[in-house]
Amino acid sequence: MKKSDFNYRLPEELIAQYPLPQRSASRLLHLDKSSSVVFDRQFTDLVDLLSPDDLLVFNDTKVIPARIFGRKASGGKVEILIERIESQQQALAHIRASKSPKPGARIQLENGSCLEVVEREADLFRLRFSGADGVLALLDEVGHIPLPPYINRDDENSDLERYQTVFAEQAGAVAAPTAGLHFDQAVLDRLDRKGVKRAFVTLHVGSGTFRPVRVEDLSQHTMHKEFYSVSPSVVAAVEAARLRGGRVVAIGTTAVRALESASAGGQLAAGVGDTDLFITPGYRFKSIDALFTNFHLPESTLLMLVSAFAGYDAVMAAYRHAIDQRYRFFSYGDAMLII
Repeated sequence: MKKSDFNYRLPEELIAQYPLPQRSASRLLHLDKSSSVVFDRQFTDLVDLLSPDDLLVFNDTKVIPARIFGRKASGGKVEILIERIESQQQALAHIRASKSPKPGARIQLENGSCLEVVEREADLFRLRFSGADGVLALLDEVGHIPLPPYINRDDENSDLERYQTVFAEQAGAVAAPTAGLHFDQAVLDRLDRKGVKRAFVTLHVGSGTFRPVRVEDLSQHTMHKEFYSVSPSVVAAVEAARLRGGRVVAIGTTAVRALESASAGGQLAAGVGDTDLFITPGYRFKSIDALFTNFHLPESTLLMLVSAFAGYDAVMAAYRHAIDQRYRFFSYGDAMLII
């Protein structure tokens, strides 16, 4: 298939710029995978659509305040987006400036501390931070939540909480695993009372998730790499769900990529590493039976993954229905269940 096959026209006013006042108040488009029929529901209906035998697999990554601002020695303004923390004092980052800094250049941050540009690696810069507290502590002091490029506003204090899942634990993402944003403690408690099990993988979502596919021939696209971790307890939970006849329900495309990356050998196995898995129609899924996800950008790798799981025609028809019914799109938008 071609990139242009995944294009669709989305009215700009359907791109959610803020979350709803309550996490669980979103709408839910339910796509029946076997019949391609869609149903308009509320997110809270999800509990009733699940069985006590089912297993939900969440991504417990935590968004870091990865956007920081500073000035070069010349006085020029610099915007930095941390892509990956490599150590206590070192990180890879994107830098936006009138002129790219050279190795050895120093950048002064808003709190007066400095960092040094060590080297350039493709389109990223390796940075060394001063101070004994480390990169994460500095980001907590001066960093901003890196809202996606389609949210046309500056980050606000409320985003510190709302652009983060309630179960976020492993710091390292620069974009939220947005399917998880809908879950609040009340819904998690209802799932517990019903007996639905849950497990957690980690995939640190990188800024590459927003990078457009620039080639028409999908076989020529180079996928960005992201860190993932699947523990032995997750493997055991999946095996137990299979034995009791339950479904493995991935909460978000990032959970899918972690599980499928850990299934590269043919079956799910515990593992830690980087993944550049690119899932397009024709891919054979090894680890999941159902998918809960948000709506994704036209021509994005995430829309391609969803189409691979549910079928291209069914997904594109479901998106047309969502637009007609005025669903809210993207990170702070409504959700979709394919089961």
